[in-house]
Amino acid sequence: MMSTIQDMGRWGYLSQGVPISGAMDRLAARIANLAVGNTGEQAVIEFTYGNAAFQAETDILLAYSGDGAILEANSTPLPPDRPLFIPTGTYIHLATNPSGCRSYLAVAGGWDVPEALGSRSTYTTAAIGGLQGRALQGGDMLQACSSLTDITVELFRRLQRQTINYPPWGIARWLFLSKKRNTVRIVPAHEFTWFRGESVVNFLSSPFTVSTTSNRMGYQLDGPPTHRFVSRELLSTAVAPGTIQVTGNGSLVLLMADCQTTGGYPRIAQVAAVDMPLCAQFKPGDIIYFKEISRIEAEKLYIHHENQLSKLAIALATNLLTAR
Repeated sequence: MMSTIQDMGRWGYLSQGVPISGAMDRLAARIANLAVGNTGEQAVIEFTYGNAAFQAETDILLAYSGDGAILEANSTPLPPDRPLFIPTGTYIHLATNPSGCRSYLAVAGGWDVPEALGSRSTYTTAAIGGLQGRALQGGDMLQACSSLTDITVELFRRLQRQTINYPPWGIARWLFLSKKRNTVRIVPAHEFTWFRGESVVNFLSSPFTVSTTSNRMGYQLDGPPTHRFVSRELLSTAVAPGTIQVTGNGSLVLLMADCQTTGGYPRIAQVAAVDMPLCAQFKPGDIIYFKEISRIEAEKLYIHHENQLSKLAIALATNLLTAR
C-alpha cells in the first residue's frame, strides 16, 4: 500500500515547521537494524501491510521486524527479528500479517539514499528525503551503504551460503512491548483540565476505534465525544507525535510521525513514548483503550526501555565478536 525509506527521524527543524517523520514503529526499525549489526539508526524500508515484493541483485544480509507482513521466499516463511542471508537472484514476497500493519526491512549498512536536513526519512507531503521524496514504486533499484560494522561483517561471514540461511536465535521484540496490546498509556496534557469530568471518565474507560481516515500524520478515533467546559479558544501551540488532540466536535486525533509541528486544538493527553510502537501497528477498525500514568512513571518506563535496548546491542556484539 505504501513503502517508504525511513530512519529515526528528522530532528532539529520543528521551529521551522518541518515534522520529525521517521519510522512509525521505531522499536521494530531499531531491532531490524540491530539484527544485521547496524547501529539502530540506519535507514530501513517501512512497508505498510504486505503485497509487496523485491528481488536480490547480489548476496545481501537482511532482517525484518514488525507486525505488518511476513517475508516469504518460494512460499516459505522467513523468521523475523534475526539476520537473513539472501543469495543473488532470490525473489522475496511480503504476505500481509493480520497482527499489525507495518514492517521494517533493514539491510547491512543501511539503505543508501541522500540525506535531507540530516535524515534519510521520506516526508512525502514536502517531497523530501527517501528516494526522490516519494513512496517506492515498482522497478525502483535500491542499494546498501558500503560502510559495515564488525558485527555485520562477522554475521555475513558466518551465514553466507548458496541458499537462504539464518541463525537459530532471534531477538524477542515482544519483550519490549506491553502485554496489553490495545491499552495505550498516556500522561495528561496541558489542557487536560479543560474537559468535563464525564468526558475525562469516558476517555479513560471507553473503547475508541481507529477510523479509516488515518495515516502517517495521525489517527482519527471514533468513540464517545469529549466535551470541554472551558469555552476559550487555544492559540496554536506545540504538538508532537503521540499528542492526542480534541477537535471542535469532540472527536480525538492521535498525532503520529508525520504530524504538524503546531496545532490549535486542545491537547488532552500525550502517549507515553514506550507505547508509540503499539500505536504504529494499529489498523482501521482496531480498538484502543487509554490508561493514565504519571510523567515520572512514563519517564522511568522510557529509561528502562532504552537501557534494555542498549544491553541488547552490547550482548549481540559481545557474543558475535568474542566467539570468532
